[in-house]
Amino acid sequence: MISPQKDNLILSSFVIDWYKSQGRVSLPWRHNISPYSVWISEIMLQQTQVKTVIPYYLRFLKERPSLESLFEATEDEVIALWSGLGFYRRARNIFKAKEIIKTEFNKQFPKNFDDLKALPGIGASTAGAIMSIAYQKSYPILDANVKRVLSRYSNINEQSPSKRDKQLWEVSREVTPMRGIFEYTQGIMDLGSIICKPKEPDCVFCPLNKICDSAFQVKDGLKASKILKVKPIRDIQFTLAYTNSHVLLFKREEKTFWDSLWLPSEYPRMHKITKSKSSSQQTIRQKHQLTHLELNLSINLLRYNKVFKVKTNAEHRWINKSDIDSFGMPAPVKKIILSL
Repeated sequence: MISPQKDNLILSSFVIDWYKSQGRVSLPWRHNISPYSVWISEIMLQQTQVKTVIPYYLRFLKERPSLESLFEATEDEVIALWSGLGFYRRARNIFKAKEIIKTEFNKQFPKNFDDLKALPGIGASTAGAIMSIAYQKSYPILDANVKRVLSRYSNINEQSPSKRDKQLWEVSREVTPMRGIFEYTQGIMDLGSIICKPKEPDCVFCPLNKICDSAFQVKDGLKASKILKVKPIRDIQFTLAYTNSHVLLFKREEKTFWDSLWLPSEYPRMHKITKSKSSSQQTIRQKHQLTHLELNLSINLLRYNKVFKVKTNAEHRWINKSDIDSFGMPAPVKKIILSL
């Protein structure tokens, strides 16, 4: 909670003025704004840095420029547009959400906060951002960047994540203005991203440095609860059967990492993919980092003169190499296929 001496209107006015002069107004999702474009950008920005999101956002909007065009997309097509961005659950949630909008909202993007919050992948903060930016309705937000700004501003050092978030939501509600919500929402997210950074915040350039409880002290209430963890390591073997023009891929149904993506066979014996029938073979080994997991990949490359029938109930396809952009697959797998 903000101390009685603090005036929440001062914070919001400082943020709004700073955004108008220093904010990243040139970001692609801040032009031709619509509820649809705000939704896609906000989902992409969950757990992913702005510079990484930009090319994926532009590609997504080029292929699916409107909600109407998204209605026609299959789950595979949505995931393919997401390939390389990671956290594929976000792409699956976009597909699920658009199906709900199509069937339950008469193909109209929801304009109600509670309706938005109930959609897959949209929590209170993302719903608040959509309401504030797309509809210019005053709703608080609390993404990772805003948490950092407000925890330092109010010097919140609560160790319990749930209690800390409860306090931060209270602060966020108190500082959220009724007017200028469009500029404020984007401004406070920018502030956390480029000024109030996790390490070495640029307090001297911060518009809140005269009213922030942690200014020039480089404190971060969010750091206290973070514990460095060693990523678990998982060894995984694939067998990639291919010809001059096609690759054999299987849709992964296992509900762990990379589920619903197209991958080489993990069960070559079951799929009758044998070395004896191949014209050449090679093994590639590489490491790949996921957010919470380190993978040691071993991929056996088996070249065949022609495609063959695979007897399995698993969803699979011989995919033309020229069509792989239409199928969602992890970046390291796609890179190997392109090198064949």
